[in-house]
Amino acid sequence: MKQVKKRPTEVFGYDCEANLNDKAFKLAIRQQYCKYIKSTCVKPRKSEPTIKVGICSLGASSATDKTMKPVIICPQRFKEDSVFESVRQSYLSNWTNVKWIPEVNIGVGGSVDYVAVEIGKKGEIKDFLCVELQAAGTTGSPYPAVQEIIHSGKFKSDSYNYGINWANEFSKTMMQQAYKKGKILESWKRKIVFVVQDIAIDYLKTATDCSLLTKSNKAMPVDFCTFTMLWDDNKSWNLKFDKIYSTSIEGINLMLGGASVNDYLTEEEFVQNIIKKGVADGILNRNFY
Repeated sequence: MKQVKKRPTEVFGYDCEANLNDKAFKLAIRQQYCKYIKSTCVKPRKSEPTIKVGICSLGASSATDKTMKPVIICPQRFKEDSVFESVRQSYLSNWTNVKWIPEVNIGVGGSVDYVAVEIGKKGEIKDFLCVELQAAGTTGSPYPAVQEIIHSGKFKSDSYNYGINWANEFSKTMMQQAYKKGKILESWKRKIVFVVQDIAIDYLKTATDCSLLTKSNKAMPVDFCTFTMLWDDNKSWNLKFDKIYSTSIEGINLMLGGASVNDYLTEEEFVQNIIKKGVADGILNRNFY
């Protein structure tokens, strides 16, 4: 495994460290071009909308073993041909004419990132599969590191001041989507598939009640199709299919609820935390100890 540092791993689709001096990388930076959507990057800076952030993934410690790994923070990064092909092989292997339609309205559930459809001989839709892409998000900003690349052609540090907002993107956002859309798909006796990194599921297993998360099960309404970021000798990171997890709507409810009851603090432990914080803030005196 290539060594990963706490700084942007991929910018505009290129590994930063391996491609810093490549003409293609420099051109992508100038044009703000994303090769995954074959167009201009769609992630603008909030303060300067014409400036695109361009960060596909960045180095961060995983939730389980704390080693630094590339974490995808832009859902466009999943639009790699191998991802669509892996989903096709896993779910649609018997389909003969597959089309992918983006951003399809699903009513009260919002919209679905992609719907794979099987087109019949008469042009009719014979079957469909709903697919969502879920990336991580950050706390703090890794963009100063990108500015260093743009202005000086190199990183000035091996560690930048940002973090991964695992809870917001996976425990909250993804689970809420899985619940709302999963209920709709379950009512149709169909399935919705969430494409995520393997480390996202690793996080959920440490932070939520995953007791009803099982290996792939066709009868379940919600699947998590996981991918691993692997380094190759062609100076790039590639997504490789890992495994499929399935769960029910009740399973999503448990994950939304957070950790298992067995992991809850006792009331006495919580009182001790109140005292520690109150003393640290100067609100309570040390006599409480």
